[in-house]
Amino acid sequence: MQAPIIAVLNADEETRLILESCTFNDASLQYFSNGIELSTQWQTNALNVVAIISQTEIMGASGISLLEALTSKKFPQIPFFIITQSARENMLRFSLEAGVTDVFVVPLNGKALETRINFCISNWSGINTSVKRNVFKPYKTPFIKRLFDIVFAGSVLLVLSPILLLVILAVRLESKGPVFYYSLRVGTGYKIFKFFKFRSMYVNADQRLKDLKHLNQYSTAGASVNEPAVDDSPILCDECRATGKKCRFPVYADNNQWCEKKYSVFKKATANSAFIKIKDDPRVTKVGKILRNTSIDELPQLVNVLIGDMSIVGNRPLPLYEAEKLTTDKYALRFMAPAGITGLWQVEKRGKGEMSEEERLMLDNNYAKNHSFLYDIGLILKTIPALFQKESV
Repeated sequence: MQAPIIAVLNADEETRLILESCTFNDASLQYFSNGIELSTQWQTNALNVVAIISQTEIMGASGISLLEALTSKKFPQIPFFIITQSARENMLRFSLEAGVTDVFVVPLNGKALETRINFCISNWSGINTSVKRNVFKPYKTPFIKRLFDIVFAGSVLLVLSPILLLVILAVRLESKGPVFYYSLRVGTGYKIFKFFKFRSMYVNADQRLKDLKHLNQYSTAGASVNEPAVDDSPILCDECRATGKKCRFPVYADNNQWCEKKYSVFKKATANSAFIKIKDDPRVTKVGKILRNTSIDELPQLVNVLIGDMSIVGNRPLPLYEAEKLTTDKYALRFMAPAGITGLWQVEKRGKGEMSEEERLMLDNNYAKNHSFLYDIGLILKTIPALFQKESV
């Protein structure tokens, strides 16, 4: 049996100093950059991990989501601690119900942290068997809503099939490239899935995004338009190149891929806004403008509805590069609601002028708190006039 270790994830310098000043009986600290590295080494090297300490947001990738992933992959159940910048009472309760052993809020009390962690490790067999663990489960679509989604999506696809054929022909005639495209999106419970649309942009649209960021409708006031040039090619960073020919921790944004190290530089250079939406976007084709202004480009998402990735009504699923900025307790609620084609913010704000990022997020949270089947029907009826907007966004 290997010596016991306490796995520490994402710890900043201050947290490391506090942890290293503590005495954890016969266990030593071992640092990991993320959950993938931890699970890989844990399994490959048969590590004797006796506890996990993760510095993250409760709803972040290294928080409850990581605990759920480790549980589903049948890793041993061990004490799981979260260190976070702030946590509201409801999120603390939610994390404990999901199986997190304890949550520590910075600034840390080294002595209290040492005592609590040592106690849980030493008495884990009794704690683990006496406490009922409610494994975190994302939102599950009610039967009536799922039935409605299938009937509605199937019917619309059948009725509009002649129009869909005309759209396919128009897209193909105007510009080279596929008629459909898919990109990775984050939906309910941070589930990642393939999100389908009619192609409304030229095929090199993704490569031009960073050159058009100064047009971002959601950019914060005063943000500099002369941002540093960033190499967004899939070339490996020095660390990945040293360990192999394949990036160990790739990050995706639509059909682009960055090495995590290189992408961290990109994020720092473009960290003005969680959302990206460009007004009068020059990357959009002529047919694409019509598709967008009538929301016809969204129709292939009915396939996502039939598959079960989305519902007709819900909060819009987000690209990875947007969702990763919304893991704080303030905004995580939006991911506890169904992901959908249309929703509250589209009805309330779309086509009615500028909308701030904060307004959109608050509307998403409001829907998550109040959604129901009848509420969804009301939003569907309000969506029809919102489809024919005049603003080119």
